[in-house]
Amino acid sequence: MSDGKRAANAPWIRTRLRTAPGPAVALAVLVLVTAFLAAAFPRAVDAYETKGLRHDIRRADAERSTVEVGRPQPGLELPREQREAAVRTPELERIGGALVKALPAPLRVDTSSVAYGVRTTKPVVATEPWLPRPDTVPPQLSYTAQTGLKEHARLVSGAWPTTPAEVTSASRAVRGTVTEETAAALNMKVGATLELPTAVGDPLKVTITGIVAPRDPRGSYWSADPLVRTPSLIPDPTSRFPQNYWTGTVLLAEDAGPALLSTATEPALFWRLPPDASALTGPDGDRLASVIASLESGPGLLEVRAIAGDTAVLLTGLGHIVEGNARMRDAISPVIAVAALGIGSVAAVVLVMTGALIAARRKAELALMRSRGGSLRGIGGRLLAETSVTVLPASALGLLLAVLAVGEGRWWPAALAAAGVGLLVCVALPLRTTLQHIRPTLHGAREDMVSARPSRRRTVAELTLLVLAVGAVTALRRRGTSGSGTDLLVSGAPVLVALIAALVLVRLYPLPLRLAARPMARLRGAIGFLSLARAGRSSAGGALPLLALLLALATAAFGGSVIAGIGDARDDAALTAVGADARVSGKAERATLPDELVRTVSELDGVRSAAPLRIEFGVTMPETAAGDGGADGSGADDRVTGAGAGAGGGGTAGARATTMVGVDPASYTRLARATGLPVFPDGLLKATGPSAPLPEGVASGPERVLPVIASPAVAARLGKEAHAVDTLSGNFKIRVVGTVERMASLASTNFLIVNSASLEQRAPTTLLLTGAPDPEKLRAAAAGKGEEFVVQLRSEERARYVNTPMQAGAERIYLAAVAAGAGYALLAVLLSLLQTAPERRTLLARLRTMGLTTGQGRRLLAFEATPQALLAAGGGLFTGWATIVLLSPGIDLVPLALAGVAGSDTSPVTLRADLWSLALPAAGVVALAAAVAGVQAWWASRRGSITELRAGDSR
Repeated sequence: MSDGKRAANAPWIRTRLRTAPGPAVALAVLVLVTAFLAAAFPRAVDAYETKGLRHDIRRADAERSTVEVGRPQPGLELPREQREAAVRTPELERIGGALVKALPAPLRVDTSSVAYGVRTTKPVVATEPWLPRPDTVPPQLSYTAQTGLKEHARLVSGAWPTTPAEVTSASRAVRGTVTEETAAALNMKVGATLELPTAVGDPLKVTITGIVAPRDPRGSYWSADPLVRTPSLIPDPTSRFPQNYWTGTVLLAEDAGPALLSTATEPALFWRLPPDASALTGPDGDRLASVIASLESGPGLLEVRAIAGDTAVLLTGLGHIVEGNARMRDAISPVIAVAALGIGSVAAVVLVMTGALIAARRKAELALMRSRGGSLRGIGGRLLAETSVTVLPASALGLLLAVLAVGEGRWWPAALAAAGVGLLVCVALPLRTTLQHIRPTLHGAREDMVSARPSRRRTVAELTLLVLAVGAVTALRRRGTSGSGTDLLVSGAPVLVALIAALVLVRLYPLPLRLAARPMARLRGAIGFLSLARAGRSSAGGALPLLALLLALATAAFGGSVIAGIGDARDDAALTAVGADARVSGKAERATLPDELVRTVSELDGVRSAAPLRIEFGVTMPETAAGDGGADGSGADDRVTGAGAGAGGGGTAGARATTMVGVDPASYTRLARATGLPVFPDGLLKATGPSAPLPEGVASGPERVLPVIASPAVAARLGKEAHAVDTLSGNFKIRVVGTVERMASLASTNFLIVNSASLEQRAPTTLLLTGAPDPEKLRAAAAGKGEEFVVQLRSEERARYVNTPMQAGAERIYLAAVAAGAGYALLAVLLSLLQTAPERRTLLARLRTMGLTTGQGRRLLAFEATPQALLAAGGGLFTGWATIVLLSPGIDLVPLALAGVAGSDTSPVTLRADLWSLALPAAGVVALAAAVAGVQAWWASRRGSITELRAGDSR
C-alpha cells in the first residue's frame, strides 16, 4: 500500500462504491439535506430581512418616506431675471437630476414619481364668498406649481392649466387646477377664481381651468403632501372656541412659479425624491441609515447644498422607518440565532454519528489493513478520497438547491455553510476512523458500561467541558439575556444545557442499571436481566447520541414554545381588543343600543350567550381617593392608555379618572368563563337593599351605596371606604367588594364594574357575544335598526395580525427548525440503534437456539431500548424546560407576534414553556425507539439462525 501509487486510488474508490453503494448513497443523501438546510438558512434570513425592509418603506406614508430637499425663494438682492430663472422648470429639473445622481448608494430614487416645483409655505386666507365656512372661519389655501401633473393625473373636466405667455413675477393672472376631492369639499368649479395678495400692486388672480383625478392616489406624487390630493378640516389654533376651517392646495401651471415670487406667501423651492426600494436588500439597512444621517446633518448635506444652494435643507422620515425595521430585526435575530445554532449543532453531531457508524461497520476491514502494514496516512488518504467523491458533489447540489429554493439572498454565506458541511464530513470520517487504528488491534472484550471504567483522558475531557458549560450558563444567568443584537452565549444556551445534561446523564446512567440488575438476576425469567445487561453494554447510550437527542429535543421544544407563544399573544390581543367572539357598539362613545337590537342579535343562530355592557369613560374619581398615592399609575383610560401615568396616583389625570362598566352579573360571568377572562362571584354585585333597582323615573340619590368590582389599581386608591361619584348613569356612592385583573373589551387597568340594574341609566352601549354567528347576518341585524352601529369580530381582529414579511419569514424558519429538529432526533435514534443492530441480530439468533420465542425476542429488544429512550426523553424535557427558563427573561415575542399592527397591545409577551412542545418530541423518541426495536425483532425472526451464526464469527 504505497502512498505514491496514485493509480491505485481510482480502482479502490470505484471498487468500494460498487461493492457498498448503500452506505455511500445514504451518506450523500444526508449530506445533501444538511447542506441544503445550512445553505438555505442564511439566504432565508437575508430574504425575509430584504422583504421586510422593502415592505416597511413601501407601506409607509409617502409623507414620511419621501426625501425632500427644499430651500427658500431666491434672495431679494438678486436681479429679477435671475430670481425668476431660478424657479423655472429647466433650472428645477437640472438641480433635481443632479440630486438624483448625487445620492449615495444604497439610496436610490424612484424617478417615475419625482416632483420639483415652487410652493407657498404660508397659507393664504381665501375670502371668496362662495367658499365654505363651517364655523364662520374662511378656508386657508396653499398654492404649488410642480412638474409632472399630466403624467400623474387624468383630466375629469375643463382643461389643463397652461401658461400662454411667459409668467414673470409681475404677472397678475395664472391658471390652476384642483383635485376632485378638493373641488367637492370647497365647492370649486371650472372657471372659479381666487385671489392672492401681492407685496406691491394688484392681487394675483388664479383661474381654475380644470378638475383632475390622481392616477395613483397613494403614490408619493400625491401623498408626499396630502393636502395636494385631499383637503382637510382642521381646528383653528388661534380661536378660544372650538372652530374648524378648511385647508387645501391649488395646483398651478407648471411654469407659473415666478408669479408666486411677488406674493406674501413666503414661496419656497422643493425637490421631492421618493425612494426606490426594489433594489434594497436586508444587509443594506445599516448603510442606508448611515447615508440618511449624513444627508440630514453630515457630509452628505454639504454635497446637497453644493448642488441646490447654500440654504438648502433635506427633510425625510426615511431614517425613522429604517431604524424601526432595524429594531424589529434586532429583536428577532436572537430568537432565530437560537434555532440556527441549536439545529446546526444537532446536524453536526448527527453527521459525526454517521461517521462513527460507518467506522464501526468498517472496523474489522481497516484493522486487517493496518495489521498488514497499511500506514495511517495511506488509509486516511483513501478514506478522504472515498468520502470526497460522494460528499463534495452532494454539498454542491445542496447549495444549488438552496439557491434555487430561496431566490433572494447573498450567495457567499450559503456557500460557506455548505462548504462547512462537506468539510466536516470529509475530515471527521477519516480522522475518526484512523484514530481508532493508531495501534494494530485484535478482537477485544466487550465494553460493558456497567462495569467498565472510562479512561482518565476521557474523564478529564468531560470534566473540562462540564466546567466550561456550567460556567457559561452561570455567567449567562447572572448577566441576563436582554440586549440588542445576537449574542453567541445566549444563542448557544440550548447547546450548553444539552452538553451539561448529556455529560451528567451518561455518567449517572449506569447507577440505576446496576441497582435494577440485582433484583432482576433473582427472578426466574431471563428477559429482564438480559435487557438490562444489553442496555448497559450497548454503545447506543453513549454521550454523542444522547447529546444529539437532547439538542434536537431542546431546540424543537424552544421553537414550538415560540410558535405557541406567538399564537397565544395574538389570540389574547384580539380578545383584549374585541372583548368576546363578537362585539356590537355605537360609533359614538355614548351611543346606546336599543332593546330590540339586543334581542335580535342575541337570538341569531350561532350566538351562545350575550352580555350587554354600559361603558362610561372618564368617570371622575373622588379627590380623596385620587390622592391616596397607592396607585401604580398604569394608564388613564382606554382611549389614552398610559397617559399621565405616575408613581403615585396623586395629581395626575390618570389617578382622577377611570372607566365604569355596568354589567348584568350572570351574563357577564358566563361570558368571562367562555373566553377565559377573570371571573368574580355574581353574588357580589346583587341589586338588593341600597343597590336595588330604582323605580321608573326616580333619580338616584347620593346616599345609595353600590358594590363595585375594581381593578387592583383603582381598589388601592379607593380602599374599603364608600366614595361618592358623579356619572352620566347617576350619582351614588361606591364601595369596593372585590377585584379582577382584566375586564372584557377594556385594555385599561383602571376600571370599575357595577351592576347595571342599580344604575339610573341602564341602556347598554356595548353588546358582547360568544359563539360563531354569521358575520353577514350579524351586520345586517345591526344595520337594520336605522342607526350606525359597529360590528367587530374576534376572528377578523385576529386576522389583522397578519405577518409582515420579516415576521412571516422568522416564523417559517422556526417551523422549519422544529421540523428539522424532529427529523434529526429521529435520525439520531435510528443511527444509535443501527450501530448495534448486527449484535442484536446475532444475540437473538443465539438465544433462539436456546429456546427463545419470537414474542420474548421482541420484548427483549423493546426492554433493551427503553432505558436509553427514557433517558433521552427525560433529559430532553429537562433541557427544553431549562433552555426556556434561561432565555425567557430576555425574549419578547411582541416583534414576532404583534409588531406593525396599529392599535395592538404592545405590552411585553414573555416566552413560556409549552407543554405540548416539550412532551410530544420526547414521546416521539420513546415511540420511535419501541417501533425500531419491534421492527428489528420482526426482521430478525424472519432470518434463520444459520444465516446469522457462522463459524469463526467473532460477534
